[in-house]
Amino acid sequence: MATIKDVAQAAQVSAAAVSRVLNKDDNISVTPEVRARIFQAAHALGYVSPRQRRAAEHKTHLVIGVADWRIIRPDRHNVRLSSLSCLVQMMTDQYEVSFVRLTFGEPQKVDGIIALGVFSKKEIDFLRSLSFAIVFVNSNQHNYEFDQVQVDFDRGQEKMVSYLLDQKRYTGLGYIGGIYDGPNGRIGAHRLAAIQRILEERGQYDPSTFHVGEISRESGYALAKKAVEEHTLAEAVLLGSDEVAEGALEAFRELGIRVPKDVAVIIYQDIQTLESKWPTGTCLEMFPDYVWENALELLFGRISQRRSQAVTVTVPTHLKIGDTA
Repeated sequence: MATIKDVAQAAQVSAAAVSRVLNKDDNISVTPEVRARIFQAAHALGYVSPRQRRAAEHKTHLVIGVADWRIIRPDRHNVRLSSLSCLVQMMTDQYEVSFVRLTFGEPQKVDGIIALGVFSKKEIDFLRSLSFAIVFVNSNQHNYEFDQVQVDFDRGQEKMVSYLLDQKRYTGLGYIGGIYDGPNGRIGAHRLAAIQRILEERGQYDPSTFHVGEISRESGYALAKKAVEEHTLAEAVLLGSDEVAEGALEAFRELGIRVPKDVAVIIYQDIQTLESKWPTGTCLEMFPDYVWENALELLFGRISQRRSQAVTVTVPTHLKIGDTA
């Protein structure tokens, strides 16, 4: 079995820090990043502190469904789900939560639902049939039936553009990304249209530097290679998803394109479908931890109190400055 020493070594902190963080000692002063690293290490190693074992006897077990088919291709994994249980441990001792990915039209026994994206009436009726407790994230609900977490998508894009063009003084911003047309709608079109609109309003949109294909590693590789070979690669480029980014960065490496010296790169991250190979990269995070935390807090309130009054929370995106731009 894992020990505190093992967790401390994995998290690169002292054993005393591990003990105090896992025991929810409010007097210890650590950054949110260090706290998250400790919980993630404990979760990965399967370490459970004595306090957590005692608390487990009184925890309520919940199954939360995640409806993500509007933002992730159905044949791709949502790797973010594996870390959400760790996030719940950081938030509360009241619940032990399992997360399952929902498929439209396939009934699943759940206690509550987090639904990401814009859904049709038919899809909403399906979700309603599974649970009374639903939180919509970045949706377009114009009623007060459901709790909502609205991500300030447009402001996040504008902040990213301002960082690249005004602060870093890059001469142009291009795009390498994809669009997926699936049975439940299009994925990727909104982010593409938003960045085009923002650049058009600034008079800095150059369609020759926008390269759009499929949402896949292979497409990202081919598009990046074509942009380099045809000399249509902008000085800074937004990579439209983690899969596209993996392929594009591979092409840059093969062609000897240095990041960020030859091209600055920002990766658009909504829901992760791959384990990150660029932890120090510059990213526009659409669903950082505080989005999930707010969604879970609202959901727990609905489930435990059977609250009927709907609540809407607006949160910003997060521009994580790294070493690629």
